Amino acid sequence: MAGENKVQLAASHWRPRFVANGIDMNDFDGVLAATSEWKDWGPAWLRVGDVHRNLAEEAARARRMLTAAEAWQRAAWCYHLGKFLWFEDRALHDKLRELTIATYRKALPHLDPPGERIELPFEGAIIPGILRRPRGGSRPPLVLLVPGLDSSKEELYTIENDFLRRGMATLSIDGPGQSENAPRFPIRPGWAPVVAQILDGLRGRKDVDLDRVGLMGISMGGIYGPRAAAEEKRLRAVIALAGPYDLSECWAALNPLTKGGYVFYTKSRDEAEAFEKSKALTLRGVLDKVTCPLLVIHGARDRLFPPEQAERIAREAPKATLLMYPDGNHVCNNIAYKYRPAMADWMRDQLG
Repeated sequence: MAGENKVQLAASHWRPRFVANGIDMNDFDGVLAATSEWKDWGPAWLRVGDVHRNLAEEAARARRMLTAAEAWQRAAWCYHLGKFLWFEDRALHDKLRELTIATYRKALPHLDPPGERIELPFEGAIIPGILRRPRGGSRPPLVLLVPGLDSSKEELYTIENDFLRRGMATLSIDGPGQSENAPRFPIRPGWAPVVAQILDGLRGRKDVDLDRVGLMGISMGGIYGPRAAAEEKRLRAVIALAGPYDLSECWAALNPLTKGGYVFYTKSRDEAEAFEKSKALTLRGVLDKVTCPLLVIHGARDRLFPPEQAERIAREAPKATLLMYPDGNHVCNNIAYKYRPAMADWMRDQLG
């Protein structure tokens, strides 16, 4: 596929997602207009990120920390978008990932409500997370936010806010094969041990209620969440947002950028090996063990995972509710104002 076509492909699939998650629409359209070759996508977003980071540092020097925090966030989201499913230059990809993490970290104490970086022990390394607690609550329920194939904990700010405004704390994480943890671990299907380690690692905290824990998983997180809940019964409720029932069934129709992401994050040699690994990323034989309430959210216009995949998840899980939006794209990012309040209200009802 030609470079120009990949630029257009990225734009057509992911413009709604990144605008919904904080990227300035003018920045997106500006990069799109100025970028014809896919190899130039990462460098273009590095430059835009640097513009926002410079604004942040200038504001911080003047002790205008709200302005600085917002600019650090914009910078981090630009760096993340630059490396999103972009593997043309591995050194630059790694640099953009590290810039995303470091720049966003500067914003954390100044967010409203503030964010706290936490590191939970995991298999000789860590699961890094961003914990945010609603103002005024002493021991709020906790929602784990699990990203998808190439999202990151730093990208989930606007989604966090929907839960926080309803009195729930959020912990956005990078699990195996995700953003900060991609160099350490490949993608894996078994997420019950991941969630168990997270909950065990939080055990000493008194500022969240670990008897009221839910999980919201996005895209591939929509497989990880139910697979975790099938074994880890401390999860009281799960949201599967735009996830597949069986990734291998969707493989043939995936676009080349997404397939490249699976090759990279499963640490496969090529697409053939990644496809073989995709067969383990399934909910077949799992959903009857998901005994907690499960909300399945999907867009009928999803181009990655057909709506029939969501219908099968809802059919097989004993306590599932299906929310199918006829006008929704992948993750329903084109109608964030519909699905986000609905899922946050549902989780609030489940966790009490």
